[in-house]
Amino acid sequence: MTEDAGFAGPADVSGQVRALIENGLRGGELAPGSRLPTERALAADLGTSRAAIRQALGALEREGVITRYVGRGTFVAPPSTARSDEPGSALQTSPAEIMATRLLIEPEIAFLAAQQATPADLAQIQRGLSRGSAAGTHEEFESWDSVLHREIAQAAHNGLLLRMFDTMNAARDLPVWGNIKRRSASPERRARYEAAHAQIVDALSDRDAEAARQHMRAHLLDVRANLLGHV
Repeated sequence: MTEDAGFAGPADVSGQVRALIENGLRGGELAPGSRLPTERALAADLGTSRAAIRQALGALEREGVITRYVGRGTFVAPPSTARSDEPGSALQTSPAEIMATRLLIEPEIAFLAAQQATPADLAQIQRGLSRGSAAGTHEEFESWDSVLHREIAQAAHNGLLLRMFDTMNAARDLPVWGNIKRRSASPERRARYEAAHAQIVDALSDRDAEAARQHMRAHLLDVRANLLGHV
C-alpha cells in the first residue's frame, strides 16, 4: 500500500487546505502572515497523508495563497501576493517609492507597537531579532529582517495599518529590490542593521513609544542611504 492509498486526491486536499485558510481568515484565527500548522498536523487534522499535504501546499504556494520558507514553516500570504494573472495584481512601484512609504508608515507602527504589544508579541519580536542575528547568509538575514518588521507591525494591533504594511512589504519581493539589496550588502552594513534592530526591540520592550519611533526612522534612513545613495 502506498502512502496515499485511501486518501483524498491532491486537488481535494488542496481545496481542504484552502478552505481551512479562508475559514481561519474569516473567523479571525488567521491573518496574513500567520504561520500554518506543520505538514504532520495538517495531515492529522484533514485525515490524509503528509505527501498529499506537501503536494497541496506546493499548489497553493504557486497560486500565491501561502508562502513557505525552509526551516521556518508555511505562512498565509499577504493580500498583495495574490495571483499575478488577476487584473491589477501586479505591484507597480520603485525602490524610492517603497522607502518613502516605509518612512511614512513604519515609525508610526513602531510607536503604536510600543503601546499595544502583548508579552507574546514581544516574545515573537525578540525571536525574530535573534534568528536574524544568527542568519548565515544574506538571503536568510533578509528573510528574517522582513519577518521582524512584520511582527512589529502585527504587534500594533491595527488591522488597517497591517494591511497597508503587507501591501508595502510585498514590494520587497520585486526583483529590482532584491538586486539593489544584494549589491549594497556588506558585513559592516549588516552589523549596523542588527544594532538598529536591537535598539528598536529594546524600545518596544521598554514601552518607550517615542524611542521606538525615532530608532525605526533612523534605521530606515540608513537603509535608504545605503540603497539609494541619499538621506
